[in-house]
Amino acid sequence: MDVTVVGSGPNGLAAAVICARAGLSVRVIEGQPTFGGGARTTADPEYPGIRHDVCSAVHPLALASPFFAEFDLPARGVELIVPEISYANPLPNRPAAIAYHSLQRTCAELDEGSSWRRLFGPLASHPAGVLGFFLGDKRSLPPDLLTTVRSGLRVLAQGSPAWGVLRGEDARALFTGVGTHAISTMPSPVNSGAGIMLGTVAHTAGWPVPVGGSQVIVDAMLADLQAHGGELVVGEPVTSPPPGVVIYDTAPTALLDIYGSAVPDSYAKSLRRYKFGPGVCKVDFVLSGDIPWRDERMANSPTVHMGGTRAQMAYGEKEIAAGRHAEWPMTLAALPHLSDPSRIDSAGRRPLWTYAHVPSNSTEDVTETVIRMFENAAPGFRDLVLASRCVTAAQMPAHNANYVGGDIIVGGATLFAAMVGPTLRWNPWTTPIPKAYLSSSATPPGTGVHGMCGYYAARTVLKREFGLPLPSLAP
Repeated sequence: MDVTVVGSGPNGLAAAVICARAGLSVRVIEGQPTFGGGARTTADPEYPGIRHDVCSAVHPLALASPFFAEFDLPARGVELIVPEISYANPLPNRPAAIAYHSLQRTCAELDEGSSWRRLFGPLASHPAGVLGFFLGDKRSLPPDLLTTVRSGLRVLAQGSPAWGVLRGEDARALFTGVGTHAISTMPSPVNSGAGIMLGTVAHTAGWPVPVGGSQVIVDAMLADLQAHGGELVVGEPVTSPPPGVVIYDTAPTALLDIYGSAVPDSYAKSLRRYKFGPGVCKVDFVLSGDIPWRDERMANSPTVHMGGTRAQMAYGEKEIAAGRHAEWPMTLAALPHLSDPSRIDSAGRRPLWTYAHVPSNSTEDVTETVIRMFENAAPGFRDLVLASRCVTAAQMPAHNANYVGGDIIVGGATLFAAMVGPTLRWNPWTTPIPKAYLSSSATPPGTGVHGMCGYYAARTVLKREFGLPLPSLAP
């Protein structure tokens, strides 16, 4: 076996697909009973016609990521529906803030739409340059220097006390909500970077919903891997080093357990200092009908940020970072059935996907908190709830070993991690352990279902270990 990939999340599978297409023999080993890592879908235990996405549900980068753009999911039978509304924020005592796929419509409905246009207009005109900056390897010259400068200046402004240059309470909440995908205190460059990148994609490629659930993306990658001779092993946690070259789609700290005393002392010391961030509490609901939002426009939004105003979100993230549960935690929600009616079962039931930000290793079930937040924005919501399934932050590692303490960012929500990687190395996908490489979201460019961490890890492996170029990913 030429290459073993440990972990079958999108980054691990991206690395495996690339290596297999380069002509190498590849084995993927997954410790969980099913493949996919953060992109799995599973049936509800009581209502099997309802399928819940285990981690990711809506995929802003499934069309925009350079890896997926070349891999071409639609050409492989994956149907990605781009909704009219990319995301929305219900707000207390006033209409919601709505980010449409159309930048023009978004600006038209915001109180200070010209401010939103100044922020995103120049970036939406050059989306490839924006993605080249944010999803680049951070070691090569970005493809569009002018757009890189524009993006960088906006990240610095919105990640600092100067974030007030964005005018309008609705626009501020809209931007802050999308930035909290990074799970960090705010304002911060990490939060604003997520907001700039995901906000630009919202007005260009859009935020597509995969028909059938996130698992269809994984299944397309698995099919390609097997077509190129890849071997798949499931339900076998790796506890000792596999032979040959190994690419780890794992938390960096997993190397300490796998290699033990074989980890060089200085690297082991760095890994022991590696810090994970706050956690999330995942709550999946089964609803009997559609949510009766106060603002009827929200009935068409598959993605909802339930954090409230900018001030509420900033305070909530501060509380979580301090190890305290917020009374009004930042909560992300997805209603995939709005784009994919196949997610509604024969009795009209449909899934609601949510996760709320909580302190690391929290054992608290926040189901009631989430229901209360929805009830505030949509009176009568509680009456729709047929069932709820909670996974606390402390339980998250049982579902995905990378999510230490419930941290779905895998420790990557810092500027250092986004730019440098888990430790101080010129090539963050390498380790000082011979033939051992990292491809998880702990490496640049960080979190998200984009496959680029795996892409860069595979590029490194092909060049350093086998002297091979990157293969074509076209179907």
